Amino acid sequence: MQAGVADFLRTKKGEFPDQEGNKSLLRFLTCGSVDDGKSTLIGRLLYDTKLLFEDQIVALENDSRRHGTAGDDIDFALLVDGLEAEREQGITIDVAYRFFTTKRRKFIVADTPGHEEYTRNMATGASTADLAVVLIDARKGVLQQSRRHSYIASLLGIKHIVLAVNKIDLIGYEKVVFSQITDDYLRFAADLDFATIQPIPLSARYGDNVIARSANTPWYDGPSLLDHLETVSIENLFAGKSFRFPVQYVSRPNLDFRGFSGQIASGRIHIGDRVTVAKSGQSSSIKEIVTFDGLLEEAVEGQAVTLVLEDQLEVSRGNVLVASDDRPNVADQFQAHIIWFDADPMIPGRSYILRTETDSVGVTVTALKYCVDINTLAHLAAKSSQMNEISVCNLATQTPIVFDRYADNRVMGNFILIDRLSKRTMGAGMIDFPLRRAENVHWQSLEVTRGARAAIKHQEPAVIWFTGLSGSGKSTVANWLEKLLLAKGRHTYILDGDNVRHGLNKDLGFTEEDRVENIRRVAEVAKLMADAGLIVLVSFISPFRSERQLARELFENGEFMEVFIDTPIEECARRDPKGLYKKAMRGEIQNFTGISSPYEPPMNPELHLNTMDETPANLARKIEAHLESRTTGPRSR
Repeated sequence: MQAGVADFLRTKKGEFPDQEGNKSLLRFLTCGSVDDGKSTLIGRLLYDTKLLFEDQIVALENDSRRHGTAGDDIDFALLVDGLEAEREQGITIDVAYRFFTTKRRKFIVADTPGHEEYTRNMATGASTADLAVVLIDARKGVLQQSRRHSYIASLLGIKHIVLAVNKIDLIGYEKVVFSQITDDYLRFAADLDFATIQPIPLSARYGDNVIARSANTPWYDGPSLLDHLETVSIENLFAGKSFRFPVQYVSRPNLDFRGFSGQIASGRIHIGDRVTVAKSGQSSSIKEIVTFDGLLEEAVEGQAVTLVLEDQLEVSRGNVLVASDDRPNVADQFQAHIIWFDADPMIPGRSYILRTETDSVGVTVTALKYCVDINTLAHLAAKSSQMNEISVCNLATQTPIVFDRYADNRVMGNFILIDRLSKRTMGAGMIDFPLRRAENVHWQSLEVTRGARAAIKHQEPAVIWFTGLSGSGKSTVANWLEKLLLAKGRHTYILDGDNVRHGLNKDLGFTEEDRVENIRRVAEVAKLMADAGLIVLVSFISPFRSERQLARELFENGEFMEVFIDTPIEECARRDPKGLYKKAMRGEIQNFTGISSPYEPPMNPELHLNTMDETPANLARKIEAHLESRTTGPRSR
């Protein structure tokens, strides 16, 4: 929790002062399309409620003269748009939070960007909000970005909407236009799970219907914006939420104390309550609730505490203490809605890092079921999800994770997807439910182990992964290597890209999506072969680093060897053993690596071999020597 929010919500001693403690808190955000007046509305709201200090008003007036877009009037948007780039361009880029209070309620408001490229920032602001103010420019009506933000608000669990038809002054305060926009929006939102939708005609610039009803709209008999924000009924904070406590730190200052520290994600806990360790299923009772200010009898959602258990259970950082009578899901397969943020598309079969409140694990999108048409909410078949698209997918994690359905618990039901190599945040997800197949499919324990299979062959299993451009010499070097190994009595098998496409992968083409699936399947086959004790030679272009990294992570330390067969593309094209480069250059072959599709060279391969300097036989001997040194020397496990 940010320091400003914490100071706003509580005193230094962790208790609400009397006059503030009786007030409820409303978290809301402004969203909508570009230039609909989101920042201006918040600035006007703070100004008209007299919640600005005199020096803030003076600074706002000065900034309006330098950067303002409202002529001689105060540009209220500058009160919220604090970044220099925002002021120079006249747009909102980052999420800006403002904290204020009135006689009836406390507020935390998030001003979010309207530009499509900053959809991730809007989703961030919506993730903790109870209500969304969706601004609509009265001259433009409901736009695609208005629909996108409304749909995201619905996905993220927001139940209350204010349809703020702004700039009503620019259409002469016409009731007909307001009614048309309201009808259009209500038709669109009919299938979204909103509890209330309150349309309000307003002018953020001039203050019409912002804090009081305006004489310019005598035909409007609803509340002003502030009246509605102060009176809208927000669900009980703790109603229906089970206790969830992600363990962030194991506190062991001495031999006599062992506690588990973190912030309560949901629900409440009392001394003596039974709790269960989510992943292991072990249970105990709460012995003490420790805080900086002393012991508590009870703690609730949002409080940072240290819990001491009656029994000595194994609980590590990343696990979750939960109510014993209402436990979360622990599974490695589930369905989720995903908002994709990155310019690189999301592709089924590609591996990412999934990060939740408690876990960070490898994950693969096993199926993209459909993307959502923002205008109609129709389900569209798709092979990939592009930037700012919303899709429904099945995912499989490398190990089981602890989660609730997002609809039941925002904190325990959300996750982000991170690129394995660049560490960029690629998308955000909301878990719908675990997949039943995760409960039905279990790993069968076998009595003959991989160690036994390898021992009878007198070798250690290995996977030698050849990567490089078409025509670089991968298959030639792999063939020489297999002959050398066979002469020494090694048990081997070559998985060659062309050969595999005649059978296992004959259904796949050469789109980026199919290439990802091509490598995923081959990596899994190589894993099975290594489990059989074989030395597996994999000769595939495998152009993407993320898929090669996925393959590496399937194997034990020291078992995977990446060999980069580095040949200049000009030399590959000169050799052109299959005539593919000529066809690709004539446009007869699409998605050809190095011509119309990228190749991402390895960054840290075990071996980097240049075919321009040595013969395939010599290169094979180098690989053999590296393999022998690995198998005869100490291995890290």
